Amino acid sequence: MTHPSPTEPSRKPSTLSTWLSRLVALVFTAALMVWFVQGAHWQGVGARLAQIHIWQLAVAVAAFAVTYLLRAGRVYDEFRRTTEVSYAGILRITLVHNASVNILPFRSGEAAFPLLLSRWFGVAPTRAVAALLWLRIQDAFVVLALASLVWPDLPVWLRLLWIGAVAAAAWAIPAWARNHPEVLDSHGKLQKITIKLRAALAESTRGSMRSWLWTVANWSVKLAAQAWLLSAVLGSTLATGMAGAMGVELAAILPIQGVAGFGTYEAGGAALMRPHGIMLADGLQAALALHLFVISCALVGGGLAAVLLPGARTTTNSISDTP
Repeated sequence: MTHPSPTEPSRKPSTLSTWLSRLVALVFTAALMVWFVQGAHWQGVGARLAQIHIWQLAVAVAAFAVTYLLRAGRVYDEFRRTTEVSYAGILRITLVHNASVNILPFRSGEAAFPLLLSRWFGVAPTRAVAALLWLRIQDAFVVLALASLVWPDLPVWLRLLWIGAVAAAAWAIPAWARNHPEVLDSHGKLQKITIKLRAALAESTRGSMRSWLWTVANWSVKLAAQAWLLSAVLGSTLATGMAGAMGVELAAILPIQGVAGFGTYEAGGAALMRPHGIMLADGLQAALALHLFVISCALVGGGLAAVLLPGARTTTNSISDTP
């Protein structure tokens, strides 16, 4: 057994930047909680939730159910030709992953997706991580492209330039992944892992046109449902609700977020609704009400999936991709 050299610096489990980002996340969440408690803002949130008619709530729940089915369809379509996956198993993974992301702090719930994909269907860990990476990249690009349509006071040429830049990046990433070099014995361990991840990303992006259609369909329904709910909570127009829906989703792309999204989620929604005449306090209350609805749907969906959907086969010999 080898021992580290006395002069070799010990590896710290977390870097300073990680701790700083977590501190900022806690500050965002604490700030929201202080605001929420101070001035009895919980009464305003409760009053706004009470304004939603049962049929409006039913439409929003049905729309969210459709987004879950579309997201599962997108993942199933990626793996159905190369792996023995079942749609029910992928749907279960999708719902459990969604619940984990919504409730676990610091995006730690993201680990559920590659972990379950590898454990249930024998997908190589690097391939599973690449699939999640490409999934999130597509989510970010679609949201960013749609944001150009609702961002206030932007000239047409700048909106077109915005969409063009997103489209160029969406084309460049698969092209970069496909041109990956071969793994050589002379490569270091980190370089080998990077090349393997790049090759796995190339495999994920192979059917990118279909995955783009799945992603656009998913986000179209999701944003429409959130805009519908926000407009109902605020008694405002659908355009105002769409601005708020884009705001909360753009906040989810930020590298630093509140614990379980609390704080940054509400701030993003309130910020984009402000140019539509919605006061900051009203926007925060409405976004918090939407956030509670989203988390409730995620928890119920994840719970029902764990209880009702059939489990996938557990692989005893998971595919290894370690160098």
